[in-house]
Amino acid sequence: MFITFEGGEGSGKTTCIQKIVASLEQQHYSVVLTREPGGTPISEEIRNVILDKKNTDMDPRTEALLYAASRRQHVVEKILPALKAGKIVISDRFLDSSLAYQGGARGLGIDTIWQVNQYATEGLEPDVTFFFDIDPKEGLARIARNAGREVNRLDVEALTFHQKVRAAFQELAKRNPKRIVIIDASKSPDEVYQTVLQEIEKRLPSR
Repeated sequence: MFITFEGGEGSGKTTCIQKIVASLEQQHYSVVLTREPGGTPISEEIRNVILDKKNTDMDPRTEALLYAASRRQHVVEKILPALKAGKIVISDRFLDSSLAYQGGARGLGIDTIWQVNQYATEGLEPDVTFFFDIDPKEGLARIARNAGREVNRLDVEALTFHQKVRAAFQELAKRNPKRIVIIDASKSPDEVYQTVLQEIEKRLPSR
């Protein structure tokens, strides 16, 4: 089973993921936790280039192609082998992030970025995606309050950029209602966790 978590900056998905992984492992499921961009040594090196705050002159298409390249390595080296081994793969971001950030907020077009990534993923899609929906102002305020969180090149974009990201994610949820579950990320961390866990347990394969 392939599960992905999506959302704007500061939506709280990473905190929730850690609780979900712990819960599934307590139920004796074999879980592989990963992230994008990154997840493998090569993909992590590409991540460093993408998110480095010094690279403010990066062209949007370059950014989109780097994400796709990182994703390709991630899929073939980590995700597919784990799925073939019967494991649950949980990824902090996947294709929908490229569709929202580069396709929507950067203005490259959701459909264009989807086509680019079909080549990278060979059509691999998550079984379920959780979109952590939150007002960008609140998400960015959470980041500002969290002194220990990594601050990357995308975090320092203007508020309008993050608003476009949210709108793109909302559009993706409308397009994919069977796969994408909208989570109200403004609720307490425990409420969010319980909601996500219930949705996952409904979909878990029988053993």
